Amino acid sequence: MPHAVVNDQRIYFEDTGGDGPAVVLAHGFLMDHEMFAPQVAALREAYRVITWDERGFGQTQYDGQPFDYWDSAADCLGLLDHLGIERAVVGGMSQGGFISLRVALTAPTRVRGLILLDTEAGVPDPDRLVAEEGMVDLWISVGPVDDLANAVAGLIIDDPEENPRWIAKWRGAPKEAMLQPSKCLHGRDDITARLGEITCPALVVHGTRDTAIEMEKAEILAAGLVGSGGVVKVDGSHAVSLTNPEPVNAAIIDFLADLPT
Repeated sequence: MPHAVVNDQRIYFEDTGGDGPAVVLAHGFLMDHEMFAPQVAALREAYRVITWDERGFGQTQYDGQPFDYWDSAADCLGLLDHLGIERAVVGGMSQGGFISLRVALTAPTRVRGLILLDTEAGVPDPDRLVAEEGMVDLWISVGPVDDLANAVAGLIIDDPEENPRWIAKWRGAPKEAMLQPSKCLHGRDDITARLGEITCPALVVHGTRDTAIEMEKAEILAAGLVGSGGVVKVDGSHAVSLTNPEPVNAAIIDFLADLPT
């Protein structure tokens, strides 16, 4: 299986290869590289698409130590180094968007453009943070039992076919594995004030029924990015790129086609 030793972690990735421009996609919290199967299928003929598992998820083997999204951004850049890719379009969904924004702030010359799916630059509202931390505490205590797993799947995915598949993945992982990733998620810094530093083209796509990150947060994100043309609104919830991929893929294909070389 393809792993890259990056920052003392063994990062799992999949790479379509080819001579096309590189597009690297980072998944959301509690997801893994497989959530981008619809995007890989739509893009692989014209682009070199790289998907990867972040620390604490999927098949990546990480050291279990505390980390933040700046560390994950360094992982993404280290993966590009491993693959010999100097510049790429960088993107992700939710948590993957948090990482992608930090990649652009860390190494702006290496980012041709940003694909930001159901994400934000800010931090959770206090009430939401308390609720989410309560869910994490319960998860670590008893695991993803039916009521908890169904509630989380409804919040993130909200699809009768996809929900059971991802719940099965969650139940296959040690419940304690949630600890450090959740600390990273809930302890992230607010980078809204730094969005003006990011000048590359940016595509912002958001599900109209996303209750995990409200549309207002996407509007703030798009308004802060000089390279954004506003929010592309797609019918769906938080993981709209997975559950309603056709309009998302169409927006991505148009965005990539218009990028300067």
